[in-house]
Formats: sequence, structure tokens, C-alpha cells
Amino acid sequence: MTGTPAPAETATPVAAPPPKASGWAARLYRGEAGLDVVGRRRILFGVAGTVLLVALLSFGLRGFTLGIDFRGGTEFQVPASATTLDGAQSAIAHAVTAVDPHASVVSAQRLGGDHPSYLVRTSPMTANETAAVKSAVEGTLHLPASQIGDNRVSAAWGSQVTQRSLLGLGIFLILVIGYLVIRFEWRMAVAAVSSLAFDLVFAAAVYSLVGWEVSPNTVIGALTILGFALYDVVVVFDKIQENTRGITTRASQTYGEAANLAVNQMLMRSINTGLVALLPVGGLLFIGAGLLGAGTLKDLGLVLFVGMGAAVYSSIFFATPVLVSLKQRQPQLRAHARRVASRRRAAVTREAPADAVSDAVQKAPARSAAGRPAPAGARGSKARAGGAAARGRRR
Repeated sequence: MTGTPAPAETATPVAAPPPKASGWAARLYRGEAGLDVVGRRRILFGVAGTVLLVALLSFGLRGFTLGIDFRGGTEFQVPASATTLDGAQSAIAHAVTAVDPHASVVSAQRLGGDHPSYLVRTSPMTANETAAVKSAVEGTLHLPASQIGDNRVSAAWGSQVTQRSLLGLGIFLILVIGYLVIRFEWRMAVAAVSSLAFDLVFAAAVYSLVGWEVSPNTVIGALTILGFALYDVVVVFDKIQENTRGITTRASQTYGEAANLAVNQMLMRSINTGLVALLPVGGLLFIGAGLLGAGTLKDLGLVLFVGMGAAVYSSIFFATPVLVSLKQRQPQLRAHARRVASRRRAAVTREAPADAVSDAVQKAPARSAAGRPAPAGARGSKARAGGAAARGRRR
């Protein structure tokens, strides 16, 4: 008895994976942006040198607008309900000039809080001159002198803040160098410190060019920048160390190529980290300084915003090129780069004869056994055979 044949099994078609997005943003997200950061490091060094030159010229020609805490002076505080910011500044400026022709108003800003007021800073003045200014402002703004606050600030306090900040900066750099030497190597420490110096110089250059006032809060913000910048640099260097581990034992890529791959792999992460850090700082700057009128928040937010933006740039486009330039001076890495280049030239040389033989066979008129031109199919078969033979010899 013949059984009923079992139905043939039908293979379930496997759905092909969706094609990867090929846009630049998609490649950036996957770490495949293909930026040649290391190969164009001379251009990037030129950009850094231009920034340094502009900064030095600005430091020498314009200098810095030091706040009252650094050079000393007198502060006058006027209730916001009595006048406007321009009105308070104008009234105090006229009174100061009348008392001392050599004195002037340094800055004016609005202070928020439950009792908004205007803070006007002037050149240093004596107690008698301060009293005379308050009396003149009282007549101009029709405001009781008791509602006009005053405060004399000594430059010694700002100098003390500067000295302690520089001491803190020195201790910070010593600890950073020690950590990087232990965790990585001294070349990475040099590259990281160079990147931190670039961030500080860039932030200082922006302050000098724009004329923003430098206060103790600015110095504190600059020290805060260094922590963020160091974190970003260490993350990139850790990926470089991972990609270049045992690089001399393989001839597939040079140290510079492996470092450049690490930069592309970490590029999206650095951008995301920078955006996450800059958004709250921007909110602090806009809300605190713009809406609430808090001068302390403005001084801190400005330097953080500028410095963090510079840190994101330098960790990718400055620290890594400096590191590669230092590493490629090592004899073993230079010899490894020559081996990689030699292997690639040999591969190109082996490819060239095989391709030439295949092309010659395809172009030559094939002959049959009787001496007549072979049919087109025979010529094609012979061409394919010649190509296969060439590939066999190559192997």
C-alpha cells in the first residue's frame, strides 16, 4: 500500500535586513563619519596657532576688563523702583565726575531678588567723596540717601583670590599629569595638558576681545572648565589606547590610522556630552543673567559656556593630533609605519600584473586549431581561463 507522499517543506523566506542609512548624520551616529583628523593635523595646528596669535595680540593691545574685586573701587546700589538702569548709571556718573574729575563709572548691572536694584561700580573713592556722591544722587533721583547703599572694595581681596586660584590651578595640573602618566603615559599627559591650555587661552581671548568683566566668579568658572575638558580628553585617549594596543604586531594600519578611527568612533559621544553640558549652562546664563539679573550667575555662566565649547573642540581636533605627533617620533612606531607602507606597495604591485594579463587576454584575437579566428564564445572562454590562471599564479 503506497502511502500518501508528505507535502514538500516550503522554506520560509528570510527577510533581508533593512539597508543602513547612508547620510552623513547616520554615519556620524555609527562612528563612521570618516573625518581625517590625524591626516590634516597640520591644518588643525595652524588653526590653533592662529587662535594663540590672536589671543596674545588681544592680551597685549586690549588687556582685560578687571572687575572691582581685582582693582578696587566703590559700589552704589539704587532701588530699581526709583529709576531705570540707565537713569541710575547716568545720575551716579554725573555725581562722581563732579566730585572727582578723574573718577568714572566702571560698570552697571541689575540685581534681581525680592527687592530688585541697580549696582553701579565706580573708581576707588574716599569716604567723604562717597558721601558727596550719595548726596548728589539723592537730589537727582529724589531718593532718600538712606536708600542708596554704598560699599568700598579693596583690591587686596581680588589679589588674594587670584593667588589662591593660581595655586589651585598648579595643584590641579600636577595631579592631572601624575594621573595621566600612571594611567596612560607621559605623551598623553603632555597632549592633555596642551589641550587644557588651549581651552583656557581661548576662553581668555574671548573675554579680552569682547571686553567682558573678569570677576572672581570668572576665575572659579575657568577652573571648572578644566575638569570637564579633562574628562572629555581622557575618554578619547582611553579609546585610542584600546585601538592601538599591540599595534606593532599587525601590519594592517598605522598608529595614526588607529587613533583617527578612535576619534571618529568617539565623535558622536563627545558632541552629545558637550550638548548635554552646554544646554543647562545656557539656561543658567539666559535665565539667571537675562531674566533674573543675577550678576554672579552671568559671570559664571559666560566662562563655562565659552570654555566647554572650546573643550569639546580641543578634545577631538587638538589633543589627538598632538598625541599622534608625539607618538610617531618613537622609532618602533616609525618602523611599523614603514612596514605597513611597504606591505601596501607590495599588494599593489602584485595586483597590477594579474590585471594586465587578464586585460591582454580579453583584447587579443583568439585563434582556433585551424588558424582561423575563434568564435566569440571561445574567445570569452579563453579570456576567463586566462584570468583564472592569473589569479591562480597570484595565489
